Amino acid sequence: QVQLVESGGGLVQAGGSLRLSCAASGSIFSISAMGWYRQAPGKQRELVATITSGGSTNYTDSVKGRFTISRDNAKNTVYLQMNSLKPGDTAVYYCNADLTRYFGTRAEYWGQGTRVTVSS
Repeated sequence: QVQLVESGGGLVQAGGSLRLSCAASGSIFSISAMGWYRQAPGKQRELVATITSGGSTNYTDSVKGRFTISRDNAKNTVYLQMNSLKPGDTAVYYCNADLTRYFGTRAEYWGQGTRVTVSS
């Protein structure tokens, strides 16, 4: 069984910073891409940032220059450093991993989500 567990969400004032973490555990053979998505109230889930096993990154335009995604392959962990937060960043943030299990197939897994609230 595979689990993705997020942490680091919370309430912060506009202009502040938060760092999200997501650790994948279980019978994992390899992880290719990892990423963060978010879903604001009344909106669809959207991509925030992704990172490959080799470290290539991709960001949605609204967070470029403010958010930084990184990963520790040895710990199967992905991070999202969020700076200069805006009220529009308020959402539930979900971790995603494209991984292959031992003796299993490749599939996408999701965390349970961590809430980020940015007050004005």
